[in-house]
Amino acid sequence: MAADEVAAEVEAEAEVVEFRVNGVARALRIDPRVTLLDALREVLGLTGPKKGCDLGQCGACTVLVDGRRITSCLTFALMHEGRDVTTIEGLGGDPEGDLHPVQQAFVDHDAFQCGFCTPGQIMSAVALLAEGHTGDDDEIREWMSGNLCRCAAYPNIVAAIAAAAGR
Repeated sequence: MAADEVAAEVEAEAEVVEFRVNGVARALRIDPRVTLLDALREVLGLTGPKKGCDLGQCGACTVLVDGRRITSCLTFALMHEGRDVTTIEGLGGDPEGDLHPVQQAFVDHDAFQCGFCTPGQIMSAVALLAEGHTGDDDEIREWMSGNLCRCAAYPNIVAAIAAAAGR
């Protein structure tokens, strides 16, 4: 099959998904096999969520869907019709450019080194705080265990989350 025939076949199978991304209504015409991660990165140009393992094991692609954290590499974009998707780009603070309290805690506690995992770590931490899993450092470590850091900044990540929780 020629390349133009493949492109025509993919276009014929494309579907429209409508959802809100970082507070903005979006309508994307995409192949039904496109993951949420690829729709965010390749179609919308939001490079905060990272493609780490592409197996849902590293957490680098973590985003919030209706306030709940998910690994966006393991879910199809079409599955999120009508939902609210938040990436690190949409987390920010106010119009003056202030950071979200979790982002500020990560800066204050030097909770990143290379920065590759940081967006996923922060998105998981925001969800963890909303879920109320910040009783102690062991609980934070347990609930953050789906997010890997190659640089081993774990003690600082835990400290940042504890600080954001007001401990």
